[in-house]
Amino acid sequence: MAKRGLVIGKFYPPHRGHKYLIDTALAHSDELTVIVCGKPHENPPAELRAAWLREIHPQARVLVIDDRYDENDSRVWAENTLGWLGGPPDVVFTSEDYGEPYSRFMGCRHVQVDKARQTVPCSGTQVRADPLACWKFLEPPVRAFYARRVCLVGAESTGTTTLTQALAEHYETSWVPEYGREYWAAKMERGEAEQWDEAEFVHIAAEQSRREDLSARQANRVLICDTDAFATGLWHERYRGSRSAAVEAIAAPRHYALYLLTGDEIPFVQDGFRDGEHIRHWMHTQFVAALEAQAKPYVLLRGSPAERLHRAIELIDPLLSLKS
Repeated sequence: MAKRGLVIGKFYPPHRGHKYLIDTALAHSDELTVIVCGKPHENPPAELRAAWLREIHPQARVLVIDDRYDENDSRVWAENTLGWLGGPPDVVFTSEDYGEPYSRFMGCRHVQVDKARQTVPCSGTQVRADPLACWKFLEPPVRAFYARRVCLVGAESTGTTTLTQALAEHYETSWVPEYGREYWAAKMERGEAEQWDEAEFVHIAAEQSRREDLSARQANRVLICDTDAFATGLWHERYRGSRSAAVEAIAAPRHYALYLLTGDEIPFVQDGFRDGEHIRHWMHTQFVAALEAQAKPYVLLRGSPAERLHRAIELIDPLLSLKS
């Protein structure tokens, strides 16, 4: 058992081959440091990759360094590593040939782990090229980053939830319910249905996004979302008469591969929680205008539930064959 172990690499992105390497190092070290080497242009960025590794391996100390050095100069890497660590490790664990000279320059042992990639046949290059094809080699936080997100939006009683559930069942994946409806039902029970302030919409947008990100960790390559923070901004305008910069700030950095807008040509069904049919077409036009103004990738779905489901599948299937 070594007292101080070291694993160094790009982890671009982390996958189960890296997990096997780090787990091996943890099993043979009293203390383990993992160094993540990153360049400014990389996506996912090094700090995010390091955060994933801290979550996956909470026993390890994870550092991030600026990868500015010649990768073939083992002496320079060794000298810098001694500075980052404040001294030499007892053993370096790698899956690469560079590990031997790198370790020798630091005066420590080298243990090579699964160089042939037989235990976990995966590489960071493969994941970057086609993350969905490498799904079984990714841990939950990494899956959440790469999952294709499809968001269904629409006015009240236009079938968004029904279609969301049908798509999740078809793709055997997770889906995200509409938190705003849950919040609205609680307001009605308290007799506060006519009282709305901006802070409530900010809360709804933030909570919807939080639940979505959690659900994405369990997704099977695609995550189906019944609304999002972008839609919350439109409902803020409906009830408050203006847009909310705070809500839109929550929505702005979030990315979806596709929006599906459900048409309002189907019969309106009042379930006791909805505004009413008189407002439905106006809300539909608001969705169309906002989707187009923000250049969101969207398709309008009309027809029967079966026709909508068929068309949605036609649109989503190609997303799952894209390599980036």
